[in-house]
Amino acid sequence: MAVAGVSRDSVESHQRFSRELKLPFPLLSDPDAAVHEAFGVMKAKWAYGQEKRGVERTTFVIDAEGRIERIYPAVKVDGHVQAVLADLDGGA
Repeated sequence: MAVAGVSRDSVESHQRFSRELKLPFPLLSDPDAAVHEAFGVMKAKWAYGQEKRGVERTTFVIDAEGRIERIYPAVKVDGHVQAVLADLDGGA
């Protein structure tokens, strides 16, 4: 199993964040949102009474052939990793 994170933050920001948290997986930078758009996670959001486009935090489980097996939309951080790992252990 491989894990990677993707966000619109800069490479430098990812390097700092990864070092600080000692993450055991790579963080990939997508500043122009090309990957985010391709995976459909750029969504309309409301902030301060205005609609803006932003990233909906989403987890994708992708099989060895590159097929999406499962999508976890609108992820909340607390408990998410445990839920995904439990699903994978159960044969998701």
